[in-house]
Amino acid sequence: MEGLKGLTVLLLCQSAGEVLVRLLHLPLPGPVIGLLLLVALLQWPPVRTPVDAAASGLLSHLSLLFVPVGVGVVAHLGLVSQYGVRMLLALVLSTWIGLAVTALVLRWGWARNTSAEAPDPP
Repeated sequence: MEGLKGLTVLLLCQSAGEVLVRLLHLPLPGPVIGLLLLVALLQWPPVRTPVDAAASGLLSHLSLLFVPVGVGVVAHLGLVSQYGVRMLLALVLSTWIGLAVTALVLRWGWARNTSAEAPDPP
């Protein structure tokens, strides 16, 4: 029963995020806003316990979430064979760009944190 309560909380947070994005015309996806709402709600223990139960159940069956992707690839095998090299190139490049941006932001954050901790000269 806890898992169902947790799944309800997850779906309500995602739905609330979608509603907020549409009402406030925010430039973010609804699930991102829902995730931020969920992070805020997880500070409250009565919400944390059921969400933990739901998350554990979902994570134990995570491989099932890849079935639709596999079916889609098989269903569109012609497109994959026609554009596969381009798609692979786009995936590799976007991954490397994402890693590079993450590294640069981390480096910037460390430099900023280090300079903030440095003592002021007398």
